[in-house]
Amino acid sequence: MGSELILAAESGGSGAFNLLLLVAVPLVFYFLLIRPQSRRRKQQMEMQNAMTPGARVLTTSGMRATVVEVDDDGVVLEIADGVEVRFVKAAVMQVLKDDEPEDLDDEHDEAGEDEADDGDAVDLSKDGVEDAADDEAESEGADEDEESKPKGRTKVKASDKPSA
Repeated sequence: MGSELILAAESGGSGAFNLLLLVAVPLVFYFLLIRPQSRRRKQQMEMQNAMTPGARVLTTSGMRATVVEVDDDGVVLEIADGVEVRFVKAAVMQVLKDDEPEDLDDEHDEAGEDEADDGDAVDLSKDGVEDAADDEAESEGADEDEESKPKGRTKVKASDKPSA
C-alpha cells in the first residue's frame, strides 16, 4: 500500500512545472496589479504636491474649483465667486488644463436666455394641431364633454410658488 502512494505521487506531474507555477503566479500579480497601482499612486501624490494657487482642479466629487491656498495637508478651493471651502489634498482628483471649457452647460444656458426672454409666459401648444382638432369637432357636431376638447393655445405664467 505504501508503494502505491509513492507511484501516484511520482506520476502526478513534474516538480519543475510546479516550481515554475510557484514563481510565475506572484510575478504576474506584481506586473499586472501591484506595479501599475503604485505608479498611479505616485503620480497622484506628485500632482497633489505640485498644486499652486490659481490652478483649476476637479475634486473626487466632481466639483470644479480654483485653488486659492495650499497648506501642508489641505487646500482652500473657490467653488463660486466669494465661496471658499477647505478640502484635503486627497480630494483633488486632477488639475485641469487652461484650454478646457469651464462649463459647457453655462454656455448653452446663456445662449438660450435670449430666446426665452419674452416675459414670463410659456407657450405649451403645438402649432396647428389644436386648430385642426377644433374645426373637426365643430363640423361633426359631437356631444362631448368640455374637458375632452382641446382648449387651443395655453399661456402659463411662471410663479415663485407651485400650486398645490
